[in-house]
Amino acid sequence: MADIGEVDFEVFKELTMRRATESTTYNDVLREILGLSPRKVNTEPATKALNGAWEYRGVRFPNGTDFRAKYKGKIYTASVEGGRLVLDGESVGSPSEAAHKITGTNVNGWRFWECRLPTESRWRVIEALR
Repeated sequence: MADIGEVDFEVFKELTMRRATESTTYNDVLREILGLSPRKVNTEPATKALNGAWEYRGVRFPNGTDFRAKYKGKIYTASVEGGRLVLDGESVGSPSEAAHKITGTNVNGWRFWECRLPTESRWRVIEALR
């Protein structure tokens, strides 16, 4: 019997393209294809609020942090408000989810967004904060 973890590159590419966001797992994609209901997982969320700051995967963005990204010649903005990352008035769970809402495709949000912390004047790619 073949190793269940082995797939060829073409299958891997197709599964990757079907991921709605970075937080969508390959298992989620396969469950959808097979018509199975989404798996319920009881895990601690990757984000948490700390005194108005928003923390995502170990990086803390203080309340008032501004985000910006340029896509197809247009500047998009988001910000940290009350412990949440807010884009167009809606809370988003991750930088990649926010980037996906803008581009309609899977994007590495850590490379897509720049931020300016409230105590600083310069912008920097958020990946540099990891």
